[in-house]
Formats: sequence, structure tokens, C-alpha cells
Amino acid sequence: MRIGTWTLPHPVCVAPMAGVTDRPYRRLCKALGAAYAVSEMAASNPRLWDSVKTSRRLDHTGEPDPVAVQIAGADPDMLAEAALFNVRKGARIIDINMGCPAKKVCNVASGSALLRDEALVARILQRVVAACAPLGIPVTLKTRTGWDRDSRNAVRVARLAEDCGIAALTLHGRTRCDLYTGEAEYDTIRDVRQAIRIPLIANGDIDSPEKARRVLDYTGADAIMVGRAAQGRPWIFREIAHYLAHGTHLPPPTYGELREHLLSHLEDHYTFYGEYTGVRTARKHIGWYLADLPGTDALLPAIMTLGSTEQQSRALRRWLEDQSADAPAIPVLH
Repeated sequence: MRIGTWTLPHPVCVAPMAGVTDRPYRRLCKALGAAYAVSEMAASNPRLWDSVKTSRRLDHTGEPDPVAVQIAGADPDMLAEAALFNVRKGARIIDINMGCPAKKVCNVASGSALLRDEALVARILQRVVAACAPLGIPVTLKTRTGWDRDSRNAVRVARLAEDCGIAALTLHGRTRCDLYTGEAEYDTIRDVRQAIRIPLIANGDIDSPEKARRVLDYTGADAIMVGRAAQGRPWIFREIAHYLAHGTHLPPPTYGELREHLLSHLEDHYTFYGEYTGVRTARKHIGWYLADLPGTDALLPAIMTLGSTEQQSRALRRWLEDQSADAPAIPVLH
């Protein structure tokens, strides 16, 4: 699959997730097999570009190319300016967010709220593509199937995107009003595949190699994007890519590998966020890594109370060293 001049080595990508796919996590996912990763969404409003949060989201140090940055907003000129600003900061692909269902985003007519105004969608896409084209920067779009189930307009939006010069489209199989409830549907993604020729990435509830295979076969999409299923499982990308290529499963990670990846991830995370924010924002990642593993019932509540990165890291290292390094780290089924 190609996005502009970039060729992806396989069709398995990590989805942008606010508060999750920061630079440390994107680097880890790419190291463990993700072919492509898009940053957390960056605000298009220039007044926010100097904030600590935005500054972190502009930091791509050490991230393998192609660096892809997602921008969010509702003003075409402001979004075009934000795209160019991010290109100057290292972006090689610009992704436009028209899929976020969060209230604070939709209440300012951004994210998936834009799906209710197709004329504005077209103006935004045309303006951003026109700004990026002279620099050779491809522009992609991530969106949902519609505002609600009675107004699914993904096929029309996809055709608009293709006509406006969008290089690839990622489609989540839910409407905005579905939020993250229920199950993603893939009929609309299949309909979109039949309506456009640009690369299409399917997204929503893809949590295993078999599911990835089924979604690709059913929709005809060129690639799949994994979101929540990658939380605490960054090795899922190599597992899916291997299954798609060979039809067989890789063995699960051992406790030795878990120790290596988790502690390495935390070290990068602490360095990126600093002591105060680092120890607090690491808690959710630790919970995702360990919550379903046997023998963590006492460990996890204790770790959540620790107030320093050194304490947090030491407690984890001690627990991991008590596990057999060669034993598979297999979650307990609930």
C-alpha cells in the first residue's frame, strides 16, 4: 500500500489515540511491527501551539519515517496553516481528523461533527491538499461512517475526499453517535471500497490476526488500523502482519520479552514526560500491560499509589524478575 510516495511494508497500522499514541508509544509500536503510525491529534488553533501538550505532540525525535501528524479543527485556512506548521516540524504525511467523537471536539464543530456539513468537508480537504501539494506532502483523512445511523454518508465523503486529492482514507466502522459502543460494522467500509480507488484503511474492533484477515477479505480494504486492541499489546502488529503473510501464529511474548518492552517503554515515557507527569501517565499503560496477567491482583493497586518513576519502575522490575523469563505471558480469560 502506498500513501503518496511512501510505501508501507505491510498493511497493519496503529490508530491515532489521544493520550495513548504519543511519541514513545508510536516508536515502540513501529519497533514491534506497525507499518505506519499517526500522531495524536494536534490542534489547528495557533494560540495552542505553544502549550505543553501541543509541544509534546510536535516532538517526533527518533521516530522512523514516515512521520504522520493528525490535525483537528473546523476552519479551512487554519487547518492549512496547521498542516504547514507541522510539516516544518517534521511531518511527512498530514492526516485530517473527521472521526473523533469526543464531546469537547464535536462541540466546536470539529472531528466527526464535520460529517454534518459536507460542503465544509470539501473546503477543508481542498484547502489542506492545496497547501501541502507544492511540498510533496500527501494528505490523508480519518473519519467515521456518518453522524448517526440514519445519516451515514461515508460513501459521499469518500468520493469528496478522492475528488479533493486525498491520498488515503481511514474509515472507522461506527457513526459519531455510536461513540465506542456496540460493534463496528464493515458493510459501509465495503461500500466505500467499491466507490473509490484511493487506498482505504479499515478501522474498528480489530483485535486479532483472524479478525484482521476477515475484515480485509470482507471489505476489500488495502490495510487495517488497530486502536484499543494495541493498548498494552504493542506486539499485536507483528502478530497480525505475520498471520496475514504466512497464515500461522507467532508465539505469545514471554515474560522476558514483556520485561524488555515494558521497562524500555517506561524509560522512554519517563524521559519524554518528566518525573511528575511521567509517573502519572504511565499508570494507564502499566494497567493495560498487566491487568489480565495472572498474579497481578495485588501488584497493580500498589503500583497505582507510587509517586515516583524510580519506585514505579523498581516495583515492576521486581515483579517481572519473579516470573520465569521463558514462560509465555498469556492473559487470563475472563
